Amino acid sequence: MHDETLDRTTTGTGLVSETTFRAIRQLRLLNESGAVTNYRVPTLAEALAWAEGRAILMLDVKREVPMAEVVAEVRQFGGADQSVLIVYTMEAALEAAQLAPEMVISVTARTPDEAREVLASGLDPDRLIAFGGVGSADPEAVRILHEAGIRVQVGTFGALDEAAQAPGGWSAYAPLLEAGVDVLATDNVPAAAIATQSPRR
Repeated sequence: MHDETLDRTTTGTGLVSETTFRAIRQLRLLNESGAVTNYRVPTLAEALAWAEGRAILMLDVKREVPMAEVVAEVRQFGGADQSVLIVYTMEAALEAAQLAPEMVISVTARTPDEAREVLASGLDPDRLIAFGGVGSADPEAVRILHEAGIRVQVGTFGALDEAAQAPGGWSAYAPLLEAGVDVLATDNVPAAAIATQSPRR
């Protein structure tokens, strides 16, 4: 579960932390329009099995979740080469790198100072992807990271994805691509795909 509550993504309500696993498994997932689907909430093992050979999973490891448990589960089901560990602090990034040196880690680097902190951390640049924030990117931070061979991802959910819904709206993503962003984390995959393939890139 990504959210703290069940309301946005499932037919349930209330806090995930106050709901049993058995109860969560009885719920149905909602699609992006809020309509009920035939799908139930998967376990991490089920998600890893589904993704094999077809997708890379970005595992958003929340602060309360023990990193060692996530890494152990990913390894148990052979998912280390198809998963990225998203962390929110340098401390968590260093822990993830120590526990799973073979896995890719997503670290936050929204500003030039944060980008320099990442480079000074001793983390393997070949095992990193930088998260540059949501909706915009700092070109200088992107430049610093690119010089070290680190790709940059930016989220477009919210206003940018809504703007991209209009005819020709894919151009809403152009400023990010012009800033050098490599990966768009989006809820509007068709529009983002057009933007990344546009000659403006």
